[in-house]
Amino acid sequence: MDVAKKLITIAEFEQFVESPENSERRFELIDGEIVEKMPTELHGYLAARFVIRLGPFVELHKLGRITVEPRHQIPHDNQNSYLPDVAFTSESRKLPLVKKGSVPQMPDLAIEIKSPTDSATKLRRKAAYYLENGAQMVWLVFPEKRLIEVYTADGNLQILTEADELTGGDLLPGFKISIADLFAE
Repeated sequence: MDVAKKLITIAEFEQFVESPENSERRFELIDGEIVEKMPTELHGYLAARFVIRLGPFVELHKLGRITVEPRHQIPHDNQNSYLPDVAFTSESRKLPLVKKGSVPQMPDLAIEIKSPTDSATKLRRKAAYYLENGAQMVWLVFPEKRLIEVYTADGNLQILTEADELTGGDLLPGFKISIADLFAE
């Protein structure tokens, strides 16, 4: 006899993450299951590199907003609340800053950096979810392999190595960074 797991709803998830014992921890809700994010120093370093490069570019060109680990949840989906490592929301889709709970839409760009506990399959499923629900682009960063997979809403995939440059395409026109520079310590 199979014992079914009880799936968690968004309301239950919000209560869980707001409890005092979870105040210093990071969680996502994926298909009704609570998943704790366990970033490493390398993970944080790379997230900071993206913010350092993207933030000034976005501000200079008044393109929108860069955020770190903002929770995003589609209003009609009661079983998923994602926490991209870095997110960009364009000026045209920017909502007032959320002070409690999740941003009620996906970002235009979601950046996910692989942690040791992540699988490539899991990250690719997250990328598909972001794109199916309004994101225009997803960057999956694989620190061990020193490569980035770039997914776009039109179904394109690019795999970039240290010999390549990462660009913002139509979403962030003019933005580019060397992959080797991004991974440099």
